[in-house]
Amino acid sequence: MMDELSNSPTIALKAAAATPDRVARRLQGLSDRTLAWLFISPTVLLLLAINIFPLFWTVYLSFTNYRANRPNAPLRWFGAEWYHRILSDPDIWAAMQVTARFVVATIVIETVLGFALAWLIDKKFRGHGFWTTMILLPMMLSPAVVGNFWKFLYQPQIGLFNYAISFLTGVDPSSFQMLGDVSLSPWAIVIVDVWMWTPYVMLICLAGLRSIPDYLYEAAEVDRASSWRQFCSITLPMALPFIMLAVLFRGIENFKMFDMVNLLTGGGPGSTTEVASITLKRQAFEAWRTGYSSAFAVILFVAVFGLANIYVKALNRVKSR
Repeated sequence: MMDELSNSPTIALKAAAATPDRVARRLQGLSDRTLAWLFISPTVLLLLAINIFPLFWTVYLSFTNYRANRPNAPLRWFGAEWYHRILSDPDIWAAMQVTARFVVATIVIETVLGFALAWLIDKKFRGHGFWTTMILLPMMLSPAVVGNFWKFLYQPQIGLFNYAISFLTGVDPSSFQMLGDVSLSPWAIVIVDVWMWTPYVMLICLAGLRSIPDYLYEAAEVDRASSWRQFCSITLPMALPFIMLAVLFRGIENFKMFDMVNLLTGGGPGSTTEVASITLKRQAFEAWRTGYSSAFAVILFVAVFGLANIYVKALNRVKSR
């Protein structure tokens, strides 16, 4: 360590000597902030090119009749025509309703189960580390693997899910199809999403529970507060910002739900599980209505961005209490 410190001036002198005089004179007049921006500007420009440019390009295409399968066709300006058609299309509103039902169902179940699991693991019982690892396994898998795995489990003839339900209820395992029934297919997707992402909610809630100071519970025990009273007065209020944060993350992700629905049902049967992302994919890559799908993507972005901003303001109010 002392050798490195003693050699550092020599290294700095060698680096300074290797710097051209013209560049050295220019750098001497720059402030630290300017030098910092000089070093991070390539990364900033790369991020702008990857994230910001596609957004503005999508907004531009949403006002045109552009089709990706006919890039050389004459480009016409449509104005807000696509937005008017989308907002007045009953099929689009039906897809939005399906999406909203998925988001609400998955968030409620995942939040309740995730917080319950976090509360149990926070007790640090014997073997809690092993069970924590087992619970986290589904979250580590690829959505493609999970989708194909559960599609096999849902098979009415050879899938284990139907036989498990038959063992518990006594019904014929071949009498129902989780992916082919209109009333059961939405719940089939909800079950898979809950199985995969409840551990994620559990981790965030567990971080909230671990952040609660022990002296609060000690003071409550001195006051002879019951366990239920401690839960309602200390545990739940202190962990509420983390719970709301988990709801925010899962709400944004489930609003964009695509891969799991596409792998399991493809939006069927009929349009029972056709969420907004599936409709967007069909318009963009099956009907090749690029301008129309770009306008729909902009509407979805504005909806998610607006709702997330409102929710973040509510989260900040809860954190400031």
